[in-house]
Formats: sequence, C-alpha cells, structure tokens
Amino acid sequence: MSLAEQNRVIMKNKTLIRFLESFVLLPVITTSMPVGNVPMNNMNVVPPQVVLLQQKNIEIGGFLAFNQVVDPKIEQIKAQGEAIDAYFKKYDMPLEGLGQKMAEEADKNDIDWRLLPAISARESTGGKQACKRVAHNFFGWGSCKIGFKSDQEAIEVLARNLGGNNPNTAHHYDGKTNREILQKYNPPSIVPRYADQVIKIMNEIGDVDLGVETVNS
Repeated sequence: MSLAEQNRVIMKNKTLIRFLESFVLLPVITTSMPVGNVPMNNMNVVPPQVVLLQQKNIEIGGFLAFNQVVDPKIEQIKAQGEAIDAYFKKYDMPLEGLGQKMAEEADKNDIDWRLLPAISARESTGGKQACKRVAHNFFGWGSCKIGFKSDQEAIEVLARNLGGNNPNTAHHYDGKTNREILQKYNPPSIVPRYADQVIKIMNEIGDVDLGVETVNS
C-alpha cells in the first residue's frame, strides 16, 4: 500500500469516527413489564444506537491495529524525513520542513533517501543560495535555467529524473549507483570532486538503512 493510499485510509477512518460520534446515545431504559406470569422488573434495554456504536468501534479499532502492523513503511519514511529536517535545522538551512516530502519522493522513485537533501546542500546550501534567475530551484537543475512552480514540484521533478523515471533523461540515471548518478549530474570534468562532496553530506545526514529495521521487523 502506497503512502498516499494509507493517508486516504486514515482520513476515511476519521470521517467514519466523526459520523459515529454524531449519534445521540439514549440512556439505558429501565422498565417493569410482565412476560407471561413472570414480572420483569428493572429490565435493561440497550438502545440500538449503542449496539451499532460498539460494533463500529470494534471494527475501526481492529482495522487501525491491522494497518499499524502491515504498514511500517510510514514509520520508515517519517524517520528519514525527520533526519533530513534535523540536518537542515543544524545548519539553519531554509529547506527545513521539506524533509518528509524529499523522503516520500525518494521512496516513490526508488532512490537513496539522502540524495535529494545532499544535492540541495551542495548546490545551494539548503536553499540559502538558490538559483536567482528562476524560482524554486535549489538543486542547480538545468544549470539554473529551469524554474518550478513550488519547492514541492522541484523535489518531485528531481526525484523522478534521478530515479530514471523521465524518458528524456532515463539513459543518464536509470539503474545507476549514487556515485554514477552524481557523476552524470555534475561530471568530474566540470567539478572533479563533486560526487565525493555530495556523498560526504549524505553520510552526515544519516545511515542509508535508517528506518529499514522497522519495515523488516
């Protein structure tokens, strides 16, 4: 189940809970009435609304518990996003707060979760020195000639390209290691130690397997 699908499930559960909470629960009815020759004093009658609410609470509780067990991927991506934001915060970089988005797009495009933030740190000091001629380009993408509508779009576009999911650039990035991706992104003939510099930042951000133990447990 993808992260987007999981979020939709959670929203659906919240909507159902709000619906059930709208029921007006009637008090327990205490009455005396004869049944045959046997008087039934103080018989408790449970309103149907109470029964329905109890049933739904059991169903919702069980469903949420099930999803918590089978979807640990959420916790993995959350941990990675927090590590990215912690790195940005440490150096007072403007991109703090976009860690979750970077981790999500990295997962979606099957690239190292540290690659996007490390490139942004190397290219623009995490947004401090973003491209001036175009908007929302803190990756140096397209030699600072390509702008984006938002920071989120910039992250999506770069992740898609580095993951080999853009047919126009797939021959550069598809199936490559981190070092090979970086050497295509900024060749050694232009910046000799570029790949080493970015990989060093990646290692500072965190371990490549951060959160993986959650998924495999």
